[in-house]
Amino acid sequence: MNHSKLVIIPTYNEKENVQDILYTVMELPGHFEVLIIDDNSPDGTASLVKAAKVSYPNRIHLIVRTGKLGLGTAYIEGFKYALANGYEYIFEMDADFSHNPKDLIRLYEACADERNDLAIGSRYIKGVNVVNWPMGRVLMSYFASVYVQFITGLPIKDSTAGFKCYHRSVLEGIKLNKIKFVGYAFQIEMKFTAWKLGYKIIEIPIIFTDRTKGTSKMSTNIFREAVMGVIYMKIKSLFNPYKRADIAEATKYNVPSTK
Repeated sequence: MNHSKLVIIPTYNEKENVQDILYTVMELPGHFEVLIIDDNSPDGTASLVKAAKVSYPNRIHLIVRTGKLGLGTAYIEGFKYALANGYEYIFEMDADFSHNPKDLIRLYEACADERNDLAIGSRYIKGVNVVNWPMGRVLMSYFASVYVQFITGLPIKDSTAGFKCYHRSVLEGIKLNKIKFVGYAFQIEMKFTAWKLGYKIIEIPIIFTDRTKGTSKMSTNIFREAVMGVIYMKIKSLFNPYKRADIAEATKYNVPSTK
């Protein structure tokens, strides 16, 4: 079967969740594949992925990096792998079940059937759909998106969302080596860039449920990067018009190999 749908999941110390999330995605209709990008987790996450891969050798893929290098760089590495290997629909998803794997189907349909270029699983398109977060974190996340809209004009309710489906044309058009940020600001920068390049974007309502196993990777440094990064993106956009990468740029990356 031809490669079509690749779900990229960055991991760091996710031994409690990683096999469950892999087997859940494998059981979905539609032949999704998964690429785990593990930042050399000391808890043995990569070994558990390798064990699951025995049952699905052609659908589970693994890249182990040298250390904790950040969410944004993990996704960029995954995007390059997806483009080089011909995947048409590329997804971002967390390992901890805060994103419901069944919603992968809805995101895919929003792109494949409804002809959107980027589908975003949104917590805020219909009120606030977040479960098990403390109120302070809900407010911080919600008003972060309000702040992004106010500063940049980006017409997206959930600008920090990390549950997405890209058509490959978006990732081909974005100059991935120019993406600057690594945390929440990475999520904002990718959406902002796709919007500035004129891609068709839709938000799909989801229910976000906080993890029940493992430890959150959120930090004040990640939040600080997002606050300052939004201002940087806005100023940059005023002086440097966004242009889509040509096909030569989109295929010249050094592509990581899997295990």
